[in-house]
Amino acid sequence: MAARLAPDSVGRMHQSLHHLVADAPWSDEALLAEVRSRVLAALQRQGPVVAWIVDDTGFPKKGSHSVGVARQYCGQLGKQDNCRVAVSLSVATSNASLPIAYQLYLPESWTNDKQRRRKAGVPEQIEFQTKPQIAITQIRRAVEEDVPRGVVLADAGYGNDGQFRAALTELNLRYVVGAQSSTTVWAPGTEPLPAKPRSGRGRPPKLLRRDSQHKPVSMKQLAESLPQSAWKNVTWRQGVEHALRSRFAAVRLHPAHRDYWQAETHPEEWLLVEWPKDEAEPIKYWLSTLPPETKLKDLVRIAKHRWLIERDYEELKQELGLGHFEGRGWRGFHHHATLCIAAYGFLVAERSRFSPSARVGQLELPAPEQSQDFHPRGRPTLLRTA
Repeated sequence: MAARLAPDSVGRMHQSLHHLVADAPWSDEALLAEVRSRVLAALQRQGPVVAWIVDDTGFPKKGSHSVGVARQYCGQLGKQDNCRVAVSLSVATSNASLPIAYQLYLPESWTNDKQRRRKAGVPEQIEFQTKPQIAITQIRRAVEEDVPRGVVLADAGYGNDGQFRAALTELNLRYVVGAQSSTTVWAPGTEPLPAKPRSGRGRPPKLLRRDSQHKPVSMKQLAESLPQSAWKNVTWRQGVEHALRSRFAAVRLHPAHRDYWQAETHPEEWLLVEWPKDEAEPIKYWLSTLPPETKLKDLVRIAKHRWLIERDYEELKQELGLGHFEGRGWRGFHHHATLCIAAYGFLVAERSRFSPSARVGQLELPAPEQSQDFHPRGRPTLLRTA
């Protein structure tokens, strides 16, 4: 790139570009906000925002001095290894999505190490946050900035966190989030026991109860107890080779997450379960605060809409170099990602303009004015007049 921009001064241009990415004090948040405003305008011409997608992505990395590197689970490798992980929030329409927030997850081994923080340029205000806490911070900022709202989608790494789900509800955001099979719920039609009657001394008991005869069950236990009639085959979208189809069941119930420390029962939600006929047990679970009247096919369709972020990261890494950052610093890591997302945003916006579903005449491409003496090739020569 340096050779293209300044063929007569490649070294100096290379140094300038390196400074732009690694050290220049421009704001990642400001640039991402500008990208968002431009790209969302193009996307929304094709359809409304339907989802906010929370996800994280890993970057394998050796050593211990590059910012955020630690032994942790890396999705790219599918196992624990040395890597760094970034949390993102994307806004999605029915056909496309764009990351609008992106932050490196900094493990406690880093937040507590003053020397490594100083060398990597980690800002003083950055403290340890879990991935769900980072995601909620990004979501709050999006709410404050009036980003068009959608249903929040996340995998079980976020959905299993009761505080994450509670924060979404406090922000008046609907969600469909993954959960683990061991997550406990109250069977449909049941809920915790009320607080014990007052004994006459001290404060009246307020906490909900459960006992050996009245207790919640795991999602897996509940799914396996459902009658055959509860399971329906649902097609949610067309894949590359065939329609994507599986077997699902959905029931309304109360989550049981630590409700023994509460005075009120968790509000009723949807439990959505996927159990293909050729599998020995259910393979996926979701909790959702979509309205009670939501149809099963709509629950499935929005739960499965997370596939867009997988496509985003595949293209960002393979086509735009998101995983190619070789520096060690906090600022450089985020600047590099922001520029990759900006480039991706340009491609997403252009792709939306040339979508096969776009109406003829709506591409809004400027055409230069034609010269009066322009004659198309092959046009018959005009006969001269006497």
